Amino acid sequence: MAKIQTLREMTRDELLQKKADLEDELFNLQMRRSIKTLDNPLRLRTIGRDMARILTVLSEDQKGIRKLAESRQSVLSQSDARTKAKGD
Repeated sequence: MAKIQTLREMTRDELLQKKADLEDELFNLQMRRSIKTLDNPLRLRTIGRDMARILTVLSEDQKGIRKLAESRQSVLSQSDARTKAKGD
């Protein structure tokens, strides 16, 4: 289970990759469920919730509510550049 704080520390590319991995796993589990019973049927629910968390974090970044890790770095580097320019 992915904690929301750890997801917010990831970059956009990492989140998209994790979402793709979860989608593949969900598809495979659904196919197995159609053929036979699953060993851990609650994994379907866990995957759905993890995907919802990832989509929430991506939506927050897109709307400007919270910035992802790569966005924070670019903001910090811009502020550092401004302070160096003022010092010169």
